Amino acid sequence: MSNTIEIIHTNDAPAAIGPYSQANIFEKLIFTSGQIPLLPNGEFLDSDIATQTHQVCRNLQAVLEAANSDLSRVIKVTVYLSDMNYFADFNQVYAQYFINKPSRSTVAVKELPKGSKVEIECIAIKR
Repeated sequence: MSNTIEIIHTNDAPAAIGPYSQANIFEKLIFTSGQIPLLPNGEFLDSDIATQTHQVCRNLQAVLEAANSDLSRVIKVTVYLSDMNYFADFNQVYAQYFINKPSRSTVAVKELPKGSKVEIECIAIKR
């Protein structure tokens, strides 16, 4: 196995808004950066938690596809919510995308970039 780290970029998800990659691959593991509800063109989706969660999951899906994987191959998820009162509505949408039920941590944070209600990062296995 190689010690090379492969940087992933796709135009089907928003570009990084700082000095980081959408994802990196090391051996067979894919580490995504946190995704917030940005449209692929970079426009912020200022909406309710359900709509934002759908967009974040679509962004993760696009990044993972660019890395030769998909949401069914995710093994660990970290979720950041700006308010734990969003938890139930968030979970309803999340369950539609992460059918394989990967390990997950969910934490409430004081604030997220651009005033987002949710940010999600994950670790997946490459096909």
